[in-house]
Amino acid sequence: MTSLLAKLGLGSGQFGLDQPVGGRGRPRDAETREILAIAARANLAVMEVGRHSQAVETTIGQVLPRPNPFRLTVTTVRPDRGPDFAEAEVRAQLARLGVEQVDAIFAPSATDMLSPAGPALWDRLRKLKDDGLCRKIGVSVYASDDPLGVARRFKPDVVQAPASLLDQRLIVDGTLSELAGMGVEVQLRSIFLNGVLFLPPDRAPSHLKAAAGRISRARRLIAEGRSDPLQAALGFALSRPEASAVLVDVGSSAEMNAVIAAAMSPPPDLDWDEMAIDDPAALDPRAWAAA
Repeated sequence: MTSLLAKLGLGSGQFGLDQPVGGRGRPRDAETREILAIAARANLAVMEVGRHSQAVETTIGQVLPRPNPFRLTVTTVRPDRGPDFAEAEVRAQLARLGVEQVDAIFAPSATDMLSPAGPALWDRLRKLKDDGLCRKIGVSVYASDDPLGVARRFKPDVVQAPASLLDQRLIVDGTLSELAGMGVEVQLRSIFLNGVLFLPPDRAPSHLKAAAGRISRARRLIAEGRSDPLQAALGFALSRPEASAVLVDVGSSAEMNAVIAAAMSPPPDLDWDEMAIDDPAALDPRAWAAA
């Protein structure tokens, strides 16, 4: 199982939350330090910093283990801010994190890259790569973004894409496999689909009511397979051959330990196909944002 654990990466989404969400709030500095220490001891390779306030980025830089054991990724600003501003912000991000180079710099979204200002930002990211600020440049995509079209146009080194045992669209249609075949590194995100499998049925977001039956069926299949939602979600994502990394967000050291323990367990023998939600409206990220 070591090879599967090697795919596990850490997201920092919970580090920047000032208000509790789903029962979890922003970790204290000491807790953040412990989360990173646990991740480092487990040899997690990738850490996504994402977009945070300057204060949160500074805190992450202060509590990162030294020497930094992670392949860090950062996300730049929207292209309408202009390439000069984007470059200045990337350089400031690295300074706040206390590093001279990151593994990857991501454009914020495929939609942004397809805007009139997108190509200028991408050209600047190429320059930053040439200058040695990063090893790779990439873009974050959704299922509705035509990820293959985006990859063919911009030729990113890496993409971040959502996939989970409930949202298998980019797997079923072959998109992730084709991206990997093009030599594009694929990092999976949103593998817990905002924690739906962990929520009681009566607390599911309103836009998922139509898919409630499918979600309940997935819960039942997981239980019948003598597994639990955490182990099932991780087992599904980590066993995907298309993925080079699987990013998870945690809000406490206890959650980090639980994720690592689940990732080290053999993937459960479950019928993944029977768990997929096939309702695009239920999986629309705009609906999640409004929930």
